[in-house]
Amino acid sequence: MFTLHHSFATDVPQGVLEQTPDPAPAPALVVFNETLAAQLGLPLDVLRTNGAQWFSGASWPASATPRAMAYAGHQFGGFSPVLGDGRAHLLGEIITPQGARFDLHLKGSGRTAFSRGGDGRAHLAPMLREVLISESMAALGIPTTRALAVATTGRDVLRDGGLKRGAVLARIAASHIRVGTFEYFTSRGDAGSLRALMDHTLARHYPNAEKSAFGLLDSVIAAQSRLIAAWMGVGFVHGVMNTDNMALSGETIDYGPCAFLDAYDEDAVFSSIDHSGRYSYGMQPRILAWNISRLAQSLLPLMEGDETQVIDAANARLDGIAGIYRTQWRAVFARKLGIDVPTSADDALIEGFLPLIQGADFTQSFRALQAAKADGARLSALIPLDRRARLEGWLAQWRARVLQSAGQGDLNAVNPAAIPRNHMVQAALDAAEGGDMAPFHALLEHLQNPFAPEAGREAYALPAPTGYGRYTTYCGT
Repeated sequence: MFTLHHSFATDVPQGVLEQTPDPAPAPALVVFNETLAAQLGLPLDVLRTNGAQWFSGASWPASATPRAMAYAGHQFGGFSPVLGDGRAHLLGEIITPQGARFDLHLKGSGRTAFSRGGDGRAHLAPMLREVLISESMAALGIPTTRALAVATTGRDVLRDGGLKRGAVLARIAASHIRVGTFEYFTSRGDAGSLRALMDHTLARHYPNAEKSAFGLLDSVIAAQSRLIAAWMGVGFVHGVMNTDNMALSGETIDYGPCAFLDAYDEDAVFSSIDHSGRYSYGMQPRILAWNISRLAQSLLPLMEGDETQVIDAANARLDGIAGIYRTQWRAVFARKLGIDVPTSADDALIEGFLPLIQGADFTQSFRALQAAKADGARLSALIPLDRRARLEGWLAQWRARVLQSAGQGDLNAVNPAAIPRNHMVQAALDAAEGGDMAPFHALLEHLQNPFAPEAGREAYALPAPTGYGRYTTYCGT
């Protein structure tokens, strides 16, 4: 059986429009994540037979009702009251044998009422890119949407002045409820749908929270603070942290112009459209707070009590975000350094390390810490000569602190060897567009085992060769 459910459409009917995916004339399954399908309790034999049709939008299961989801959003700070799924369709919700609920969502599946002049389609490379990045994030233990499948459609799409193979991504998410979903109903003055959305979100994601707007706000602040701290710990740059790309579930969603740091740089930007650095690596914690401020504004109509007291209570929560995030950031980086029970006194040690590796490879620098417990030569070789004396002083302080920690353990089990190196990702996508999927599958295998030793797979643990240049990403539309 393959049964999909529709709690969001039932609970928040004004949040969806029934829309039909574009016909796919010759669908073919290019990627099928059988491991994920099995974890979800899906029937592998049925999906092997029907996956090309269902995951391309050529047809869909009898229990599916394709819908486009409505939302608004602040994009680079400017508010758009209507955005919505312009190239995506929610087929329904999977309920696993353990009772967990996940959306099954098609991306690149054609025009909807929210397309705003676009063709609603996607081509192969960006869909495969989302597979690589999201599966890497999952393997790194970071909350994320997951790629279930990619299917080509048999219809070319026009991009970058040429024709490219059309493709659709089948994505799994705890939900696709965004900050922008709340903004949509608040901007329309639809208090009934806004309350229904809040109740649905609380029941679905935070069943133990207080059943109120403040209960939801507190839960999202905690979840998003954990998420952004985790991003920072692996050098991930989302690239487009608009409010329509911030999920209330606390998952990473919408892998468009994203990338991982090679060299450590707080100002690193990879998006072709982020000219001001609004969504740079170092700005992500600030944008976390900015986006949650927009959520708080959207929830104001549901905050009960005296207006002055309500505003004061909301502002107090917003003022507290920095401290909540700081605690999560400290926990992430202390773990990377082998510190078991961190305190605020450890901030100086963490903050002392990061300037030392400025311009050095972020992932390799942390990976070198395991060996640096005894010998700092590998780490020292990564950083400029004029900082090596300072590094020795820092290492002495760090070793003394780590010896106090019961959780020092194997730092190679915390700091990955393999991340989606930009040059490796691009090479795999270029090969796939040319019909060769072997580099893609090889890279995916290594990304799904990020903490394994480098021996035998050194190419997947090294930064780009000298002269590779600045890497630029695009949204794929």
